[in-house]
Amino acid sequence: MANWKVIGGIVVGVLVIGGIGSALDDKESGKGGDAVGSATPSASRTATSPAGAGPDGKGDVEKHAVPRFVGMGLQSAQDAAQEVGFYSLTSHDALGRGRMQAFDRNWKVCSQSVAAGRTVATDTELDFGAVKLDETCPAKDRTAPAKADGTMPDFKGKSVKVARAALDSGTSITVEDASADDRFVFLESNWQVCTQSPKAGAELNGQPVEFTAVKFGESCP
Repeated sequence: MANWKVIGGIVVGVLVIGGIGSALDDKESGKGGDAVGSATPSASRTATSPAGAGPDGKGDVEKHAVPRFVGMGLQSAQDAAQEVGFYSLTSHDALGRGRMQAFDRNWKVCSQSVAAGRTVATDTELDFGAVKLDETCPAKDRTAPAKADGTMPDFKGKSVKVARAALDSGTSITVEDASADDRFVFLESNWQVCTQSPKAGAELNGQPVEFTAVKFGESCP
């Protein structure tokens, strides 16, 4: 008889433990009344809901007319954009050389992705085409060459930096000074391609690529 009491106690204990575990599992999976996803709204979820949220849970986005930024210094343009609520800002080299705008005060705005006067949501990204202060804005933004699609693009006159970026990352590339000075080609966005091998239009099958280049402002020999 004592043995049956022990066995019965063990069974009851297992059932109790199993019930507690099942309840905990229900809470983790969202089955319990207080779990995340319950039909009863919680005070914390209500408090964190954005003001004026619509049926999709998103708040109304403010709209504003885009100012004219062309002609401004890049830093001043960014400040002016933020003053009216535009915070998603980016910029690019309007000369297509792939240079980074590391010091915004040294650059000026030549173009803007959204026309001045157009009213758009303030979460719209604004992209500024820019050149350095002592450079002349191009009539139209120059784009970097597209990725090579199996044939060699024409890189003549393009910066060595964008030429390298257009080729497969595994390509072996050699760059030499086209002048007689035998200079080291440093900061490739400041150097323009004079000659290339293979020639433009040639099939690319993993062969090494060779460029000669001079600095921008210099003439190719």
